[in-house]
Amino acid sequence: MATLGSKLGLLAAGLLLSGCVQTTTYQETSQNIFKPRDKELLAKVSYVKTPVAEPFRRAIVDYHRKEAPGSIVVDSDNHYLYLVQDGGKAIRYGITVGEEAMAWSGIAKIGNMAEWPAWHPTQSEISRLGVPKFVAPGPDNPMGSRALYLYSGGKDTLFRIHGTNQPEYIGASISSGCIRLTNEDVIDLYSRVKPGAVVVVLEPKHGDSPVNSKLALQGSNSNGSF
Repeated sequence: MATLGSKLGLLAAGLLLSGCVQTTTYQETSQNIFKPRDKELLAKVSYVKTPVAEPFRRAIVDYHRKEAPGSIVVDSDNHYLYLVQDGGKAIRYGITVGEEAMAWSGIAKIGNMAEWPAWHPTQSEISRLGVPKFVAPGPDNPMGSRALYLYSGGKDTLFRIHGTNQPEYIGASISSGCIRLTNEDVIDLYSRVKPGAVVVVLEPKHGDSPVNSKLALQGSNSNGSF
């Protein structure tokens, strides 16, 4: 039979080990965040609502970076977007990111926000994908249910964080450079952020770039403004 001392020793060892393991708490989607229009349009989608693989489900996790609460950090390598919280935590969302040749990285701010936005493809997308110049808002619009428009140096970067009509690609690198979440997840994210929030998109294959982190903490890009 183990003595009281040995039991306490095992408990202490267990606590030490648990401190090295990331705590992950998965979040179910609350119906309270959906507006009547959201419920109406989400009920009309024609795409298959493919369940997100467990590693990419929305979760509250331990977070080690030092961006201010309310900031967004995008880790394209691992297909995660983090919304930084107080107390060393973050809400983590699975994302679709751009193909390597079309990926974007840097520091930006949310310059505009829209619910059920229209899609205005870039000239490159029109030429490459053969899409129309304008796609009206709706349940199958590629922009999905919400869009966060990224600005840098006071100008629209043309990159967005937005919903998708292809949830089966969450966790993949196939977009034209924008950052996609499921329509449900982007509604959740949209409800938690404000215009002006800092967005740090880490440079692919560079891990937690100290340059990106430093710039975000300073609150400016290399030109001194967003």
